[in-house]
Amino acid sequence: RVQLVESGGGSVQAGGSLRLSCAASGYMFNRDCMAWSRHVPEKEREGIAAIDLDSSTTYYDDAVKGRFTISQNNAMNALYLQMNSLKPDDTAIYYCAIDYGRCPDRIPSELSINFWGQGTQVTVSS
Repeated sequence: RVQLVESGGGSVQAGGSLRLSCAASGYMFNRDCMAWSRHVPEKEREGIAAIDLDSSTTYYDDAVKGRFTISQNNAMNALYLQMNSLKPDDTAIYYCAIDYGRCPDRIPSELSINFWGQGTQVTVSS
C-alpha cells in the first residue's frame, strides 16, 4: 500500500533554511502530481507547492514563491522541499501528497489528493 513519510522538519530561526524530504513506498513515481501542503491549527490546510512528475513543471503559492523549491528524485522515489529565508509565518505542519494524474496547471486542491503523509512540524522563531 502507498505510504508517504516526511522528514527534515525542526526548529529554526527566521532567515534560516530547512530541507524537507518525503519518502514514498508502495508507489512508483510516474505521471502524477505531487505536492506539499501545510497546516496551522484553526486554519485550513493550504497547498504551497506542486510538481508534475512527468514534466517536472513546478507550481508555487505566492506566499512561498522565490523562497521554497520543490524537487523530485525518481530513482529514490523521493520528493523534497527546500525552504530558504524562513519566516515565523511559515510555522506549520508540512505534508506531502499525491494527486493521481497530471498536475492541473496549478497546485491541486485538497479534494483531489489521493494520499497524504503523516506530516512534519516546522517551527520558525523570530
